[in-house]
Amino acid sequence: MDGVDPMPMLLNDDFRDRSPDQVRVVVFGATGYIGRFVVKELIARGYDVVAFARERSGVGGRQDQDSVRADFAGAEVRFGDVTKVDSLARNAFDQPVDVVVSCLASRTGGRKDSWAIDYEATFNTYQQGRKAGLSHFVLLSAICVQKPLLEFQKAKLALEAELRKGASEVSYSIVRPTAFFKSLGAQVESCRKGAPYVMFGDGELASCKPISESDLASYICDCVIDQNKINQILPIGGPGEALSARQQGELLFRALGKKPWMISLPIALMDLPVGCLEFLSGKFPSLEDTAEFGKIGRYYAGESMLVWDEQRQQYDSAATPSYGKDTLEQFFERVVRDGMDGQDLGDAALF
Repeated sequence: MDGVDPMPMLLNDDFRDRSPDQVRVVVFGATGYIGRFVVKELIARGYDVVAFARERSGVGGRQDQDSVRADFAGAEVRFGDVTKVDSLARNAFDQPVDVVVSCLASRTGGRKDSWAIDYEATFNTYQQGRKAGLSHFVLLSAICVQKPLLEFQKAKLALEAELRKGASEVSYSIVRPTAFFKSLGAQVESCRKGAPYVMFGDGELASCKPISESDLASYICDCVIDQNKINQILPIGGPGEALSARQQGELLFRALGKKPWMISLPIALMDLPVGCLEFLSGKFPSLEDTAEFGKIGRYYAGESMLVWDEQRQQYDSAATPSYGKDTLEQFFERVVRDGMDGQDLGDAALF
């Protein structure tokens, strides 16, 4: 009948009772910074993996189809457009699927792009997956959605709400990681060349428990099968204590074998230009994304990437779970030795 969705492709048993090679997992955002590690970890664990990618993938569209296929040996690679429902139905969900893992994220953090990708495109994968018999949806979100001041945070929260609303039919695991190693590596090259390490305030304004891409990918893959992670919001950080910006700088200079040289800037220096851009963007829509980028920078300079205790109105390092074995100090040692290859920061170099 017109206007009525076709019956979903149903799977008659709990996929968790099957061997991994009989569990079909579709990964969106497969060529992104975290997504590519998730695909490879799922392959290593023996799942029937579908890696869904754009026809030109990676930062700046540098990967063509052949290079994506070569990178994901052991997975079935599909190409299409997550913003178009018919492309998803035809290229990703043409047969039954058990699990979707979404690592989709706005490439810029701009206002329109955030809603187009973090909400609309991700919701498309959820809706089309349900028609293909989807049982479980794993979402890569972000710990900073706890204090949603930015558009990408609001978009991710709206998507999380959709997953919770449909939990009686499709279970979910919402993974909210702290900072990635790559986002803390932006000053490696400048400090190597003799520049100071720049921080705001006294360097203790914001802290995090950074997590490596491989450890985060492993945790995300745990969510596919772990009964304890069903219908849960899961904040997660890396091993060890939380690190302030000052402590991160000290680790970097130790890896460089140099005496620490740090410059502290008043965070108020960001407030005037950010406020002006926000005001002007109301009159000149072309400045909306520029204003948003300024707000993103201001947010990360002053907010910790840790669990927020609403009752005490403060961040709680002890309440932020730890996972994995890779440390930020090991990351700095590696990039000092080998360079920042493979640590693309995205089109806006903000995440």
